[in-house]
Amino acid sequence: MAPKEIKDIAETWEVLSSERPFQGAKTAVDSERVRMPDGAVARRDYQVHPGSVCVLALDEEGRILVLHQYRHPVRHRMWELPAGLLDVPGENPLHAAQRELYEEAHVKAGDWRVLVDLFTSPGGSNEAVRIFLAQDLAEAEGERYQAHGEELDMEVARVPLPELVRGAFAGDLANCALVTGVMALSAALSAGGLDTLRPAEAPWPARPYQP
Repeated sequence: MAPKEIKDIAETWEVLSSERPFQGAKTAVDSERVRMPDGAVARRDYQVHPGSVCVLALDEEGRILVLHQYRHPVRHRMWELPAGLLDVPGENPLHAAQRELYEEAHVKAGDWRVLVDLFTSPGGSNEAVRIFLAQDLAEAEGERYQAHGEELDMEVARVPLPELVRGAFAGDLANCALVTGVMALSAALSAGGLDTLRPAEAPWPARPYQP
């Protein structure tokens, strides 16, 4: 029998104890003992993450702005969307996304919408990501942001949407936010158009903020 409503539901099981064996610069690891519905107790270790924003910037020619960047944990140089952490507690994710688009690509956008929200790996991390669709692109004013560290050799390109979709299906592109974003955009374009997307300041229960 099909459920009455296909919708994720917020729920919390009883936490009997919680420890933080690791605290890093941006993320941490929590280890918790949780009571299961049958009364058994299980240990759950997971990454504690501040959350992230990504920007799928779509230009007037139907191309998407992407970055080529080295990612050490997976030993890959990957094509990605402009993205960044929500470093400030309660930060407005739209403002964070606008900042990332400026810093990583020196681009601004006149039209913003929420494309899709996701948890990247809910079995092992509480990282929540909001992917924005940005349109009406233009070069940002002022000086370029001074890149540093792993961003110094980052390549910026604009790639047609169908090429990115083909790359994802072929297994050539594997970044979670990029694949999710291009598939969501493709679906939106074929099922009602972009006007059906949520406004840029739509509520985000996974990471509450002040608009």
